[in-house]
Amino acid sequence: MAPRADASDGDIAGAFSTAYELQPDPWQTFVLEDWLALKGGRWASLTAGLAVPRQSGKNALLEMRELYGAVALGERILHTAHEVKTAQKHFRRLKHFFGDAADDPGARFPELNGLVDRVRNVNGQEAIILKNGGSIEVVARSKNSGRGFTVDVLVMDEAHELEEDALEALMPTTSASPLGNPQWIFTGTPPGPAAHGDVFTRIRDEALAENPSRMCWHEWSAEEGVDLDDRTVWRMTNPGLDSGRLQMEVIEGERARFSDDGFARERLGMWPAVGGSSRAISRQQWDDSAIEEAPEGVRSFAVAFNLDGDRLALAGGRNHDGGVHVEIIDALEDDRGVDAGLSALADWFCERDEAGTPRWRRSSGIALSGRSGAPALAQLLRDRRVPDRWIFLPSTRQYVEACSMWLEGMRGGTISHRRDGQVVLDDSVAVTDVDKRGGLSATSVDGDDTPVEAVALAHWVARTSPLGKARSTERKAVFL
Repeated sequence: MAPRADASDGDIAGAFSTAYELQPDPWQTFVLEDWLALKGGRWASLTAGLAVPRQSGKNALLEMRELYGAVALGERILHTAHEVKTAQKHFRRLKHFFGDAADDPGARFPELNGLVDRVRNVNGQEAIILKNGGSIEVVARSKNSGRGFTVDVLVMDEAHELEEDALEALMPTTSASPLGNPQWIFTGTPPGPAAHGDVFTRIRDEALAENPSRMCWHEWSAEEGVDLDDRTVWRMTNPGLDSGRLQMEVIEGERARFSDDGFARERLGMWPAVGGSSRAISRQQWDDSAIEEAPEGVRSFAVAFNLDGDRLALAGGRNHDGGVHVEIIDALEDDRGVDAGLSALADWFCERDEAGTPRWRRSSGIALSGRSGAPALAQLLRDRRVPDRWIFLPSTRQYVEACSMWLEGMRGGTISHRRDGQVVLDDSVAVTDVDKRGGLSATSVDGDDTPVEAVALAHWVARTSPLGKARSTERKAVFL
């Protein structure tokens, strides 16, 4: 999709790059037309986004845009990438066109080299400065990477790894665009579970909204539910196949080696089903830790509240010789708040078995997390004569410790969960990632992180509570 335009420099840019042995494929021509579309003498799209599977020719497309902008228009361009090696590779490609230095006798294209004022090869500050005022500077992103730059075009390659602090540092570089016609270009692939994909996802969501403002967005992707083995889908989502940049045999090899999720994302361009969310625990790790029945062991409990006070999750843990088993026991969501259910929850902890022993006493402890409800529930438990040594109100440090221990346990294979009947927990894991403080937070607007927080805290109690050493192992592995 793209806004209406009066004209476009796309065909000129394509012809220009072709003259220097960089001929655009049909799909690249299509994108260039929209990137370089004009409205009232300015770029019709202030923001341009592209999501396309790897090895399709995305980097060559950026070279075409930057070559035309710097040489023909005198634009000052800042090209950024997530990794140093990616930035350096792009810079080497630019030197293929312009030469290694001004007056380079070995330059492949003498007329382009004749435009060069100087080439800067300092690590982290690579640049080609032209005599017409144009330039292409290449940097790896960081929270300070925008300092000292004033440019017309800001390119953010590997945008699926673009973090908020890097974006905030870079955006002001175009505030005083020398030509008064700035443009921001974001290119990448759908964010993976470990990627910092919030920025790229937000741009995509804005572009696909009903009334995007001065934006164009191009995406080659498959819809959820397609047959991952359908060669027709492979060809539709990988424009590099038609041009010969990518071979069908390569995709066949990837299909044999990648997980379904990885193949769908990396080769078919499929975005996560829940708003482009990222996750700390991969689908494969989660599936591998699932078991059919809970093992016997010493139980622990945790209740996590969200910030708004309208959600809570109750989780159980069971410490056994092989590790810790975790499950969601219940989850409650109420727009009016969950306070009305706290008394019933406190009563549940105090229910007695046939021998007259309350549920809390048969555990190694109860962790309560969340300012909105934890203190109130703790007091209700005290009112029912639950001793303080059974009630854990983790500090921020302890909460972060609990999250870290849960992640380590998941990745180390010492945590299990039930395969069936845990949809709430499955959905929460799919949209929960590590946040800046080291805790666990949902990465989609509609995502709920309280189930994951609850099981992480139940695991923490199981691992750290001194009461666990004194509890005898239960015969039946049930929570309710």
